[in-house]
Amino acid sequence: MQQDQDKLIELHVTGMHCNNCALSVHKMLEKKGYDNILVSFASEEVKFSSDGTVNLPKVIADIEGLGFKVRHDDLQLSKEHFFDKVENKFFFSLIFTLPLFLHMFLPFGWLHNPYVQLALCLPVFLVGCAHFGKSAINSIRGGVPNMDVLIFVGSTSAFVYSLIGTIMSLGPNYMFYETAATIITLVLLGNVFEKRSVAQTTSAVKDLMKIQVSTATKVINGENQLIDATEIAVGDTLLVNEGDKIPTDGDIIWGDASINESMLTGESIPIEKSKYDAVIGGTIVESGSIKLMVTKVGSKTVLSQIIDLMKRAQAAKPPIQKLGDKVAAIFVPTVIAIAILTFLLAYFGFDIGFRQSLMNAIAVMVISCPCAMGLATPTAVMVGLGRGAKNGVMIKGGATVEEMANLQYMVFDKTGTLTTGKFAIREVSSELNEEEVAAMVVGMESYSNHPIAKSLVGNLQDKVKKPIVFTQVKEVKGIGIKAIDSEGNAYQIGSKQLVETDDSNYDIFLLKNDKLIAKIAIEDELKSGAASLMTILKRQDIKPVLLSGDRKEKCEALAKKIGIEEVYAEQLPSDKLRLIETLKTKGKTAMVGDGINDAPSLTTADVGISLGDSTQIAIQSAKVILLNNDLKSIVTLLKVGKHTLLTIKQNLFWAFFYNIFAIPLAAFGFLSPMLAALTMACSDVVVIGNSIRLKYKKMR
Repeated sequence: MQQDQDKLIELHVTGMHCNNCALSVHKMLEKKGYDNILVSFASEEVKFSSDGTVNLPKVIADIEGLGFKVRHDDLQLSKEHFFDKVENKFFFSLIFTLPLFLHMFLPFGWLHNPYVQLALCLPVFLVGCAHFGKSAINSIRGGVPNMDVLIFVGSTSAFVYSLIGTIMSLGPNYMFYETAATIITLVLLGNVFEKRSVAQTTSAVKDLMKIQVSTATKVINGENQLIDATEIAVGDTLLVNEGDKIPTDGDIIWGDASINESMLTGESIPIEKSKYDAVIGGTIVESGSIKLMVTKVGSKTVLSQIIDLMKRAQAAKPPIQKLGDKVAAIFVPTVIAIAILTFLLAYFGFDIGFRQSLMNAIAVMVISCPCAMGLATPTAVMVGLGRGAKNGVMIKGGATVEEMANLQYMVFDKTGTLTTGKFAIREVSSELNEEEVAAMVVGMESYSNHPIAKSLVGNLQDKVKKPIVFTQVKEVKGIGIKAIDSEGNAYQIGSKQLVETDDSNYDIFLLKNDKLIAKIAIEDELKSGAASLMTILKRQDIKPVLLSGDRKEKCEALAKKIGIEEVYAEQLPSDKLRLIETLKTKGKTAMVGDGINDAPSLTTADVGISLGDSTQIAIQSAKVILLNNDLKSIVTLLKVGKHTLLTIKQNLFWAFFYNIFAIPLAAFGFLSPMLAALTMACSDVVVIGNSIRLKYKKMR
């Protein structure tokens, strides 16, 4: 639990297992007039701020009054209760549910005893009440009944029906304990899968935090002292050597270095920086050593702001209501109304008697048990995910397939996504022949470990027929390489800083005796299939967009080459996030990226897509991973999304059709509970069979 000078309150809240739980906390804080509210059930985090005085004990009491727990920092290591974990709830329920089915297959007479069945079902029912009841009640309070209401009402109806049958000794036709237990156990299994998916998402933020260094070298009176990163203050002087991460944001006051900022900016070429240049915490010094004066610490640094963007993107994203929940908003009150009407008509209108009237009403509730509805989405999604995985596409959640089927924009990062991240020579401008230029470049760059130097050597060494012998070679940090041959000629090769030019068409410049003799333009290697993918997307009315932190000229050249008309270059992570949010207001938006700088955008987009060789942060943030790193897999993803959503809609149609057909029959007494249970089982088989069909059908 934290509270800073700006009155930003941070609480660790446990017990939220869905978006409705988070929504109830959000509404409570909103009514109290707090600002900047962030509630994430995924990370168990609640944040808010206030201009006035905050009565923190009262806020904590109100949150706990909703059924959740606020954990204090000093209690975070306290022992967790067994039923705090949904996995434990599932396995506990499974142990008691399985024996309820044994009497169907084994000749154990004692299992037919209704009191034995009651004893087996009761623990499962109590777990279900505690787990689903809270979400159901909160959703009703919010005015939008969700699927948990159906689970709660359905399982309760089956249990109460069976309990009445047991107490009144009405016989086996009134025993539906296995129905109540099965509903709860199966849906708990779904919650386990959901929790694992959420854990993948929240681990992205944890991995981002790992980028933040834990120690730094502080220069005090000319001596170096190792300090904890939390002790760094604005104005401190820090020493950063080659290969180290820069501890925090600052300005260089001594030295020069080649700094890899690709994780934040997407710029594929390491940036040469020297005195007075600004550096970003978390970036890596690939070569050279620098001293920097700290300008930002803590939550003010660029990396901390990206982490905060990630957290807000996870929590602020509106809950994606499943199709079943949308129908449930109408279905739940309708079923309850029909059950009440059934009792009233039977008892007062037809004088059937209280017991039979009550049985008819509860029979309606039993028939409305949402088994088929509960299976409709997960079975189709499970088969769809398997179909995708077989083709190198891993989809993390069922909601993603609905988004994929309705995409209007697909945004691509450049470096590492549309390109390989390796460098190729695009053009060499020189009056000399290619062999002479290659000999000079390879002769000098062979002495450097710089990524660009290695690429130049790899591209040109086969063209060298007569190597140049250099007697002296010296790498000058931040500038390039200087060399002298056996005849005394002086050579230099490096970036545009070497010749002090604004020419943005070329990246490498070669001088001989202070005279410019060659200019080399390099570019990222384009991934195969990039251009054809853009053609396919346009054919499906999905607009491709290029969004990168790289230079404008490079982005526009690549976009023109593969057929992208809309280009946004030199974008910071916050800029990317804003653009994604803007595009989402126009239509469903997917983001394809591979770097840390893409993480907030991947999380914010309706569908975040990452490649298998991406950074761990990007993989954790994305909802879809292309395991084979092939852009053509996106076409497979679109097909899987389209056909999986179609199967879900077919399943839900059948599930609700069963209820619409069966409920009236039960209400008028034409359908016995046993026949209703058989019909319900058949509806499950139909739903499962239709989902399995997805595994084999041709996708066009």
